[in-house]
Amino acid sequence: MTLSEILSNEELRQHEFPVAKNKIFLAHGGVCALPRRVAQAMADCAHGGTLGDQEAFVMRKIADARKAGAKLLSCSPDEVSLVGPTSLALSFVAAGLNFRKGQNILIYHDDYPSNVYPWMALAEKGVKVRLMNIRHLGVIRAVDVMGQVDEDTKLVALASNHFISGYRLDHDAIGKFLRERGILFCLDAIQTLGVFPTDVANVDFLAADSHKWLLGPCGAGLFYVKKDLQEKLNPPVYGWHNVRNPNFVAQEKIEFRGGAAKFEAGTHNLVGLAGLLAAMELALEIGVENIAAELLRKRAWLVPALQAKGYTVLNAEPKPVNASGITSFFAPEKNLAELNQKLSEAGIVASLRTDRKGQNYIRLSPHFYNTDAELHRVVEFL
Repeated sequence: MTLSEILSNEELRQHEFPVAKNKIFLAHGGVCALPRRVAQAMADCAHGGTLGDQEAFVMRKIADARKAGAKLLSCSPDEVSLVGPTSLALSFVAAGLNFRKGQNILIYHDDYPSNVYPWMALAEKGVKVRLMNIRHLGVIRAVDVMGQVDEDTKLVALASNHFISGYRLDHDAIGKFLRERGILFCLDAIQTLGVFPTDVANVDFLAADSHKWLLGPCGAGLFYVKKDLQEKLNPPVYGWHNVRNPNFVAQEKIEFRGGAAKFEAGTHNLVGLAGLLAAMELALEIGVENIAAELLRKRAWLVPALQAKGYTVLNAEPKPVNASGITSFFAPEKNLAELNQKLSEAGIVASLRTDRKGQNYIRLSPHFYNTDAELHRVVEFL
C-alpha cells in the first residue's frame, strides 16, 4: 500500500482508516484514531490470549518490535526498550542518572508537562533546573540552546516538536553541539516519531508513546538509551524481567539485565505491543520520508488559506527543517472554544490548546491519509 493509492482510492482509504467514513479527523497531535490494521492486530492478540497463546506471542513479537523501532530511530535494536507512556520513560532518565549538587539541567517550561515535571522534581535533589528563555512560543533554535548552557550543565531535555506552535527542533544540530561539550541530550519525540525522520545519532535518550502520529495505542511506546549509557542509567523500578533471576529464583544481589531489557521491569503490555508493532510497520510501509513530505505539503496550503480567512498562524514561515504537521491559529476577536465545539458538531475533529497567558488556539494536525478535499472543507467552515 502506497501513499498515492490511499489518497486516490476512497474505498481503500476508508477501509484502512475507518474514522474517515464519518469524520474529518485532524487531531493526530493529540490521541489518534486507530487504523484498521492496528486495531485488528490488538484484537488478534487478545483473541490469542484466550487460546493460551500470550507467552508465545511475547517470544515472537518483542524482537520484531525492537527491530521496527530501531529502523525508525536508526539505531541498534538492543537500544530500544518497549516502555509505554512518554512520561514514564522520561522519568526513568530523570530518576536514573546521578546528578551532583550544583549541576544544572536546561528545559523549556512551556513544553508539554510530560517533559517538564520529571525534571522539575530534580530540584529536591539539589539540581538547578534552568528554564529556557526564548522569544516566541515553542520556537527553540539551536542558538538559543547554545547560549543558555554552561560548564555545569549536565543535561538538556527538549521536545522534538512543540505541541502548540508546531516548531520542529533541529535536534541533530543541537545534539552535535551538546555532545562536543559532554552534555547529555534527552528528546521527547512523541510529536515526530513515525512522521519525520528522527535519527538518534546525536541523541542520548529518547521517549515516545505511539498514540499520536505513529497511529498506535495509548501506553505503548519506545524508549531509546544510547548503548554506552545503558550501564550508567539505573531505572527506579525493579521486577522479574529487568533484574537477573535464573529459573525465576530471586538472588541475594540485585543485578540488572543488560541491553534494552534493563528498562522493562515486568511483563509487557501485550495487546498494546501488538498495536505498536502494527503501527510501526505501517509507517515503515508508507515510508517516513514520504509521510513527512505529505505533511509539509498540506501545511504549506493550510497556512496561507487560514491567513486569508483572517487568522494568525503560529510559526507561519519556518525553515523547512523546522516545519511540521501541526498548524495552530487564533483570532483575538473569536471565541475559539465555541468555534472548536462547532467544528466537532460538524464532524471535524481538531484540538483546542491554551498557552500560559490564557490565549486559546485551534490546532489542526492532519495526517497523510487526510485528503485535500477534507482540508478545503475545514477552511470553508472556518
